[in-house]
Amino acid sequence: MPRKTGFTLIELLVVVAIISLLLAILLPSLTQAQRAARAVKCASNLRQIGIGWTLYAQDHGDMAIANRPGTLPGDNLYDVGNGKKYRPRWMVSLGASVQIYAFNYPATENIHQSIENDALLCPEVADRTSERNSAYGYNYQFLGNARLRADGTFRNFSVRIDRLRSAETVIATDTLGTAAEFPAQERMPNRPDGSGELVAEGNHGYMLDPPRLTAESDRCDDGIRSAPDDRHSGRANFVFGDAHVSRLTPDKAGYRRAGDGRYLIDDRDSSNRLFSGSGRDDDPPRK
Repeated sequence: MPRKTGFTLIELLVVVAIISLLLAILLPSLTQAQRAARAVKCASNLRQIGIGWTLYAQDHGDMAIANRPGTLPGDNLYDVGNGKKYRPRWMVSLGASVQIYAFNYPATENIHQSIENDALLCPEVADRTSERNSAYGYNYQFLGNARLRADGTFRNFSVRIDRLRSAETVIATDTLGTAAEFPAQERMPNRPDGSGELVAEGNHGYMLDPPRLTAESDRCDDGIRSAPDDRHSGRANFVFGDAHVSRLTPDKAGYRRAGDGRYLIDDRDSSNRLFSGSGRDDDPPRK
């Protein structure tokens, strides 16, 4: 009878060791490739947002979109392409221009909805679905701050885009929200339900403060600043007024940080040149 043969224990261990070694070599490369793919998808989303920003202005007398309409007399309902929405945030209003609808059914009451369109979400932080605590922040201070002052006037609205140096003006970017003002080790996870927590990543993330603030300028939420999130291997995707996207470190965009990761407010080396619309390091409008 022929003798049955099989693998010895040593041979099996050698095969397992080789497979483990190959996995150890390949997995980091695979992970890096996946992150790179998500960064490209994020850039594509922001490019579409940049196109929508321009088309929205063309449909509204060359006026840039506001961060969010102020609370005015009346029902405060606005058309967002597939229905009416109560005081829609900027990325929601773009839907009427490029058919990127944030919600299947926009809410007419004052509630926080979860964004249902992947084109408005960053795949690197796919859980940031809240329209309030969102992944992308808008350069609202220079491009359209419709918060109301005590005298009933808008803080900086409306803004004509034909007066901007569009190719040099940031429209939006990946954002940390108010967590940016706190040391990195103190930050908490994002709250997709839209609830407010200043140290949570993405809190009030739909608004982006420029690099340099003053005592007279507005702040994202409760006197706390917002800033970019360098979630793409130390860089953030920035979309500009001509719809081109650049992946930059926050420092390249004009921001400065302390050693613990906190974004500084009035550092003398920070600059608003890429945010002002004029190409100069202008102060933000007064609050």
